[in-house]
Amino acid sequence: MTDILVDAAIEECRDRMARAVEHAKSEFASIRTGRAAPALVEKLKVDYYGAEVPLQQLAGFHVPEPRTLVIAPYEKGPAVIKAIEKAVQSSDLGITPSNDGSVIRLVVPVLTAERRKDLAKLAHHRAEEARVAVRNVRRATRKDLEGLEKDGDISSDELDRAEKELDRLTHEYTAEIDRVLAHKEQELLTS
Repeated sequence: MTDILVDAAIEECRDRMARAVEHAKSEFASIRTGRAAPALVEKLKVDYYGAEVPLQQLAGFHVPEPRTLVIAPYEKGPAVIKAIEKAVQSSDLGITPSNDGSVIRLVVPVLTAERRKDLAKLAHHRAEEARVAVRNVRRATRKDLEGLEKDGDISSDELDRAEKELDRLTHEYTAEIDRVLAHKEQELLTS
């Protein structure tokens, strides 16, 4: 019975840490490099008839050239195109959209050295947020396990083994965040 409690707590911790890493990866994908990618804009909120809707629900994306992103709204009409253009202009991407009445084109400018450094700092900040999230999951799980020990549901030896497993998981997931950060930094500084 006690193994089941510990295993369930560890498994939930692993799942929550994995979600924190996946969130960090999606955050990194939204940091623009010198290349066009749908991840740059798909999460942008568009005012669609009074409701804030992610752009990916309103349009499809196509990358015909490395630095050009084409946004094709599912619904044809000037109102949708204007709403998407407004969302892109008000974002922090620094890209001016152009439209031909049916699609919106975004030409991703080449990044300056200063902008690359700013984006690298942003990536470091997002990585630190992810590391903090992983450590918070560890702390919450450790507190739950200590509560189980206090209630007599698990022994102190089982608590020690579980804490060692928590530390191993924490190191594993923070190392994954560091690997993703290093890849993003390389991408930012060389593209």
